[in-house]
Amino acid sequence: MSWKVAILTASDKGSRGEREDISAQVIRELIEEEMNGDIVQYQIVPDEQHMIKNTLIEMADQYEVDLILTTGGTGFAHRDVTPEATLEVVEKQVPGFAEVMRAASMLKTRRAMLSRAVSGIRGKTLIINLPGSPKGVHENLQAIIDQLPHALSILTGVEGEHKI
Repeated sequence: MSWKVAILTASDKGSRGEREDISAQVIRELIEEEMNGDIVQYQIVPDEQHMIKNTLIEMADQYEVDLILTTGGTGFAHRDVTPEATLEVVEKQVPGFAEVMRAASMLKTRRAMLSRAVSGIRGKTLIINLPGSPKGVHENLQAIIDQLPHALSILTGVEGEHKI
């Protein structure tokens, strides 16, 4: 099974072309190599809540991707608003992914507790916030990637929640 995946980067500097989006490259590599995912949509937007929100809606509703991975905007800075935008568009929260990512990161740095990342479901799309740094993206995505195919199978109806 190949999963349709979208990447959304929230970055003021990245959206202005002042910073290379290495975090999105890390996501692409892990999804393609470890999950048989197909990156079908990629966008980079400024740290503006309405732009993040509208892009998430477009990716989920128009492109009908199975998974949206965001990078950036999950910290304490004034312009970090990715979790708020995500919570505006999801219909169900899925706290387990964010909890596992924070727990795994805490083994490496106590600063992991500062992450405000969230995850949730919109329709048949799973949305997960990742940190903005390439190292943080790698560590966090590695912590959950083994469970993504099963979660997406249930969400998209490929398999039932309970196996007999």
